[in-house]
Amino acid sequence: MVHNVTPIIGLTPFDYESITVADSAIGLTAAKYLDAEHAEMTLETAQIRYRLDGTNPTSSEGHPVEVGDLIILNSAAQIAGFKAIRTGSTSGVLKVTYFH
Repeated sequence: MVHNVTPIIGLTPFDYESITVADSAIGLTAAKYLDAEHAEMTLETAQIRYRLDGTNPTSSEGHPVEVGDLIILNSAAQIAGFKAIRTGSTSGVLKVTYFH
């Protein structure tokens, strides 16, 4: 498989984390995104749902994300407000890179 990587002009990756999205809503790690202006995430393992307004999503409410999808957050407010939850019995895993 070939991955096309698009450069983020003017931004530098500075941190990374892997987050397990289980049956309770979870946000990103504040200590990791403290100086972030942009974040990119890919989903592995299982479908999830997310919200950006700081409200917890449910297994049936929020934006659905399928395995392999890319989520791009373009502001500190979106990053801080991100919350996700799995939709089924299998937890999803988000691979997150932070940029500043």
